[in-house]
Amino acid sequence: MLRSYRDIESRRADLDYDIDGMVYKLNRLDLQERLGFVSRAPRFAIAYKFPAERATTILRDIDVQVGRTGALTPVAKLEPVTVGGVVVQSATLHNEDEIARKDVRIGDTVLLQRAGDVIPQILGVVKEKRPKSVKPFKFPHLCPVCGSRAIREINTVTGKEDAVRRCTGGLICPAQRVERLKHFVSHNAFDIEGLGKKHIRAFYDDGLIQSPPDIFTLAERDRRSRQKLAGRERWGTTSVEKLLAAIESRRNVRLDRFIYALGIRHVGETTALLLASRYGNIKRFHAAMLAAAGDREGEDFADLDNIEGIGPTVAEAIADFFAEPHNVKIVDELLKRVNVRPLEAVERVSPLAGSTVVFTGTLERMTRSEAKAAAERLGAKVSGSVSKNTDYVVAGPGAGLKLENARTLGVKVLKEHEWLKLIGETR
Repeated sequence: MLRSYRDIESRRADLDYDIDGMVYKLNRLDLQERLGFVSRAPRFAIAYKFPAERATTILRDIDVQVGRTGALTPVAKLEPVTVGGVVVQSATLHNEDEIARKDVRIGDTVLLQRAGDVIPQILGVVKEKRPKSVKPFKFPHLCPVCGSRAIREINTVTGKEDAVRRCTGGLICPAQRVERLKHFVSHNAFDIEGLGKKHIRAFYDDGLIQSPPDIFTLAERDRRSRQKLAGRERWGTTSVEKLLAAIESRRNVRLDRFIYALGIRHVGETTALLLASRYGNIKRFHAAMLAAAGDREGEDFADLDNIEGIGPTVAEAIADFFAEPHNVKIVDELLKRVNVRPLEAVERVSPLAGSTVVFTGTLERMTRSEAKAAAERLGAKVSGSVSKNTDYVVAGPGAGLKLENARTLGVKVLKEHEWLKLIGETR
């Protein structure tokens, strides 16, 4: 494998196309299927990159940008330089600790590469070329957009300070509102074609779209307004009709996309899918989240925390989101204007559709992840704890407290061979 890597690397410059490395894959399709994917990355393949091309340039400024979760991200503004055939003018500096670690200062000559031949990355400073007048960069403790305090939170799990400093302004911070709107319409969320980042920014600045529900009232407001969308710069009748049609076509959205679109901290596509699988429909999800937010010691919060793949940090972030009245108001306004569909898996006719399953003990014929994936494919929700809402407990050798709880609550207990028979698999 390494010999193939070196051979391709030696011939890289003579190829008729650009490559940044090679990919090793497991050759058997049955094993590929068994290993599956993590989000968008396959477990059966791994990329091995070639060394990135490097260059030096001057750091002209550090621009601190505010993201949708309030994270303050420093971005290096560079003297334009060509790296790997691409002109690079900016690069992320990640956070204030990274700036301090590399001792990066405005006016420095920096060593730059494109990580994976894609992402511009500052490797360090050429200290010999540092001007005497440059001073260490002072990271702001106030949000550069709204002036609210910017703090570094304490991680509840590790007890350590987070690397990222965040604006505490929430939705009163214009930067966060705009970034959340961009996230809401993005490809993996509502995927509204024609409503790109520049359009969101322009519509926000002009007061047309201030929050997600405004998107779905845009057509109605345009009909009543004297200043029509079609009269805006670079907007004609046809482009406006296409945009409004695209918005209309997204009034039906799948539950996991809806959850992801809300922009809850720590809730990415995979977590949104876990939540959608667990609660099945928007009514159950909405009610459970409000209950979890209202009582962190109650059963609904415990159920949320016990979903496999969701830990205390994510559960707290979700509860915090639904504890904010303005967030609940936005969700309620959205639900008046869109139809949220349950996951297709839940709609399938299967013996497990809509049921809740708990695995305990050692499974001998399949891995725990294989069992979980099989249950979810058939429309079941996999939980980490037994409650009155549990339908099946699959118990293998070594089952302990969960098995006892199942018997106490009268939950149906299956042995592994009974589980395999139920889902129609023989191993």
